Amino acid sequence: MARRRPEVREARSAAVILLDTGALIWLHRGHARAAALAKRQGRLYVSPASLLETQFLIEAGRLRLRAGASVADLANDARWVLDDPPSASWFEAAIAIGWTRDPFDRLLVAHARVRRWRLATGDGVLIERLGASEVVEL
Repeated sequence: MARRRPEVREARSAAVILLDTGALIWLHRGHARAAALAKRQGRLYVSPASLLETQFLIEAGRLRLRAGASVADLANDARWVLDDPPSASWFEAAIAIGWTRDPFDRLLVAHARVRRWRLATGDGVLIERLGASEVVEL
């Protein structure tokens, strides 16, 4: 998925949000749970882990994107930026997250922590584990 790769500078964690896979899909579909994010002025970011999880869900028959849309379309949507964190630090942070066996949750939490960004999610386990300083609850 060829995509612009912006240079990401340190940003205040409250100002930058990483979308988890659910938030990404809700924004894509225009779901009410993501309405506040859609109106938000700050920059939204997407993790490569969310794109991979989305593809897995499509292949398993558990998810359909809007008509004619593909994972590549999600990656290139102008409403957010695809982030590319350094893999060594990202995966090292994921190794330290032992409270979930969901590999995508581990990668998304690690991604947000490596960047010091908040994770937008509706996942109750993530909300409970991360707390207010690390999460934007949807």
